[in-house]
Amino acid sequence: MPRALHVQSPQKTATDCAIRGASTNYRQNDARTNSLSRPLKQFQVRPTPDDPALSVTVSGIDHDRREVDTIVVTELALTLFLNAREIVTMMTIGDHPDLLAVGFLLNQGMLQPDDQIVGIDYEEDIATVVVRTARETDYEEKLKKKVQTSGCAQGTVFGDLLEELDGIELSQTARLKTSWLYALTKKINTEPSLYLKAGAIHGCVLCKKDEPLVYMEDVGRHNAIDKIAGFMFMNAVTPEDKIFYTTGRLTSEMIIKCVKMRIPILVSRSGFTAWGVELARQAGLTLIGRARGKRFVCLSGIDRVEFDADTGALEEEDRKHARKGSKPKNDKTP
Repeated sequence: MPRALHVQSPQKTATDCAIRGASTNYRQNDARTNSLSRPLKQFQVRPTPDDPALSVTVSGIDHDRREVDTIVVTELALTLFLNAREIVTMMTIGDHPDLLAVGFLLNQGMLQPDDQIVGIDYEEDIATVVVRTARETDYEEKLKKKVQTSGCAQGTVFGDLLEELDGIELSQTARLKTSWLYALTKKINTEPSLYLKAGAIHGCVLCKKDEPLVYMEDVGRHNAIDKIAGFMFMNAVTPEDKIFYTTGRLTSEMIIKCVKMRIPILVSRSGFTAWGVELARQAGLTLIGRARGKRFVCLSGIDRVEFDADTGALEEEDRKHARKGSKPKNDKTP
C-alpha cells in the first residue's frame, strides 16, 4: 500500500517532518505569525549517514587491481505537483520530501510567504509529492519560461526570478565574526555525514553565530538549499540573523536562492563563478568562498565581516575530514 505523509499545517519542528514512510497529521497553529516558542538547537536537523535507504555498497576494482567496496549514495526521481499541476521531476536522495517540495516552490516563486498549505501528500511507492494550497494556483506561463542552470542534477530556475532580486533588501545589521566562521567550518566538517561517508553529494547548513542549526544533504546543492527553505517556512524561522553554509560552488543559482530566502551571509568551502559574484554584489550579499581551515576569500559584502580571530593560533584543516574513497575489501579501518 502507498504510504502518505499528510500535512495540514506548515508549522512543525523539523524532527516531525518527512520521516520516511511515516504518516503524520499536523494541527493548525499561528506559529507563522510569531517567533518560534522554542529556539533552534545546534544540529537540530543533522545528516543521517547510517540510514540504509540513503546509500548502498558497490563492489569494484581500484588502480592496483584490488577488489574494493565503495559506498555510493542513492538517487531517485521525485515528481512534484502543486495542487493539480505537475511542476517538475527532481533527482534526490529521497529524504525530507515535504521540505524539498515546499522549498522548491518557494524559491521558484510559486509559493508566497503568506500562502496557507492545507496538505502535503507524499506517496513513497510512486515517488510523488503533492503540495496543496488554499490559494488556487496556475503557473502554465511561468513553466514555459523555464531556464536551465548550472546546478548538478539539472537544477532549474523559472521565469522572472532575477527581476525579483531587485526588490529584496538584506539585513544591514547582520554580522559574521571570523571566530564564528572558524568554529562553524570545524563543527560542520567533522559532523558525520553522507558527504564524508560517500562523497558525490552536497551539504547545506543553516547557522546562527557559531552554531550549525539545520544540516541538509542531497545530490544537488539546489535540492539541499530548497530543503532548508522548506524548513524555514514550515517553522517560521526568520532569516535576518542567519548564515548559510554550503559545500558546493557559489553559482548564480545559489546566490539567487539565498537572496530570495533573505539570508544575508553565504559561505562555501568551494569556489565562485563570475556571475555569482556579480549577483551577490548587486544584492548586497556577503559572499565567502574557499573557507577551509583558517583560510577564506570574501568577494562581496565585506562590511559585515568582523575580524576578531587570531589566525596565527589556528590550524589548517585536517586531511582526515576530506571525503572518503574506496577501501579494500575486509579493511576494517573507520
